[in-house]
Amino acid sequence: MYDAIVIGGGIVGISTAYQLVRSGVKTLVVDRRDEGRATDAGAGIISPGGNSGHHDPYYRFVGLAEEHYTGLIDNLREDGATETGYAVCGSLFVAVDEREGAEFKRSTAGFQVGDGRDTEKAAVVSSDRARELFPALGEVTGALFSPTAARVDGRQLAAALETAAIGRGLTVETRSVHSIRSSQEGVEITVDGDEMSAGHLVIAGGAWSQSFSEQLGVSIPVGPQRGQIVHLDLGDTDTSSWPIITGMGEHYMVPWPDNRVVVGATREAEAGFKPVTTVEGLMEVMYEAIRVAPGLRTAGIREIRVGLRPLSRDGMPVIGPLPGHPRIMVVTGHGPMGLHLGPYSGKVVSDAICSGDWPSDWAGFGVERFL
Repeated sequence: MYDAIVIGGGIVGISTAYQLVRSGVKTLVVDRRDEGRATDAGAGIISPGGNSGHHDPYYRFVGLAEEHYTGLIDNLREDGATETGYAVCGSLFVAVDEREGAEFKRSTAGFQVGDGRDTEKAAVVSSDRARELFPALGEVTGALFSPTAARVDGRQLAAALETAAIGRGLTVETRSVHSIRSSQEGVEITVDGDEMSAGHLVIAGGAWSQSFSEQLGVSIPVGPQRGQIVHLDLGDTDTSSWPIITGMGEHYMVPWPDNRVVVGATREAEAGFKPVTTVEGLMEVMYEAIRVAPGLRTAGIREIRVGLRPLSRDGMPVIGPLPGHPRIMVVTGHGPMGLHLGPYSGKVVSDAICSGDWPSDWAGFGVERFL
């Protein structure tokens, strides 16, 4: 018998498992490794958008999630997992026409003007300085440089967490969970015909988490949001020091040290469980990339990835005890913020299992809000 079983081995599930085994909890992860899981496709932008002291629980959670990364990376290094795919690289928030420029001025009012060389504070920088930082940019009507933004490779981080967790005793099985039964004392699951039991169960199945709703009698209101992301090859151009680019919309560019820039992404809520690329989706992504950074016109296409993000009905994370099932936790629904919020979500769930208490600060993230 295990102390805890985690369903799902994406960034959220494996983060939860890692924190559990670090706390001495005997843990099993069961993961089907579905094609299209969000962790394998996400661009991994960790931008400074939260405040750990904010009065709003969501922005406080975002801020704590950002701060959590520093300690997490240190812990992984201590456990021998040095290739985490995480690095602080800075980001540029840009506007590229008059309409966007007017909105940019409103949204950045109060920020200092500078040259972007301060390593702690964000500053509005000139168009020339923005292109110096990200040479593929065209003319911009506004640019804000944030030096503390980071990027993380979801595949690398998930692999590092799994390796470190296995080193601490985690068991991982690539199988499928067919049924769940719970009681006041614990849970039993059927895995490809085999019965397994544990004191606690964590459902971290990403966009597939809702598949257990009917048998548990509680709706887990999460479904897939498809995201198409293109990895561009810049040949001999060194992109290792380039910052992340975000704009007035929902698209972005994430440079990596191997002369690669990732551009994305679509947000398709009606695509279902179909991790496929489409002409329309690729045109959307490529048009926006070239509109903002015309210097990318001659880049090659190295790879196209498609991920199915777990999106809740209200767009907010779904985290906490499952109503009517005191031994089951749900942690999903992060949408496009999975790599940003996932590791900290795992820590919160692990801490709650170990303490036996769910923090009142996060009561609003539970499934109850949909009942």
